[in-house]
Amino acid sequence: MVPEIAAQIVALNNNGRSVRYSAQHINIPRSTVQDALSWFRETHGFTRRPDLIIADQQLIEMTVFCVFLYSPTVRRRLKERGLSAKPPATGPRLTVGHRRARREFAHQYVNWGDNEWKNVLFTDESRFNPRSPDGCDKVWRRPGERYSQCCISPRTGCNGGSITIWAGISLETYTDLVFVENGAMTAHRYVLECVESHVVPYAPFIGENFIFMDDNARPHMTRIVVRYLEQVGIRLLPWSANSPDFNPIEHVWGFLGKRVRRRQLRPETLNGLRVALQEEWAQIPQSYIQSMPNRLRVTLNSNKSAF
Repeated sequence: MVPEIAAQIVALNNNGRSVRYSAQHINIPRSTVQDALSWFRETHGFTRRPDLIIADQQLIEMTVFCVFLYSPTVRRRLKERGLSAKPPATGPRLTVGHRRARREFAHQYVNWGDNEWKNVLFTDESRFNPRSPDGCDKVWRRPGERYSQCCISPRTGCNGGSITIWAGISLETYTDLVFVENGAMTAHRYVLECVESHVVPYAPFIGENFIFMDDNARPHMTRIVVRYLEQVGIRLLPWSANSPDFNPIEHVWGFLGKRVRRRQLRPETLNGLRVALQEEWAQIPQSYIQSMPNRLRVTLNSNKSAF
């Protein structure tokens, strides 16, 4: 048995936990728990194997005594080590290929300024439900570790019904909300309800340098969508897969969700949620949109695990 497990067994025993509880908590046999406790009572050691030496004795001390520490003491010690409690970032798990593509994308566009980004319409879909979390979860992390895998809270499905919406934003304004109802988003629906109805009319507002950004969702990348964009002369911004943190509309979705949750009468039904989303979307401050130039710089300068 490794010393860390033995130390955890002793800590649980000192905290009044039974052998059965310790075995279930650590997922080991009860006989192993009893052996570890007997050995510790006889020798005050954590292992029978002399070849297993813990380089840092503080690790054992923290394992044994952490259950007795006063919570403000723990927070103070974490802060002294440069950690602070922050809401966990959400997002998909990244493969090596995803990180490579993200890094190449960031390097290619990091030097763009407002003059370039003002030509881009950022679009995305998001799902909301009346029982969405309030965003009060926290993780302890150092500066630059926002998108480290250990600091990300994986997204889960919506229970109790949900509403999917699509929209687009640019540095100067944003489109109307599109409610994706009566089924999932398909390529035909994406062309008719989103691109043809909102993206094409929006292009002249930006001008001849208009660039359309959407992610790599399957309905967005089908032949029918690509051919339609070619026919109407809309240029796409190449987008790296699994990179929601690059898209400024992600922050707008988060802000929109907070506005809905903080309403005096929080919506309890899907119809109420629909009305609340429309009302709050009409009041989105433009300052939440004008963030793309800094986003790539922050990502490039952040911890390497972000890639």
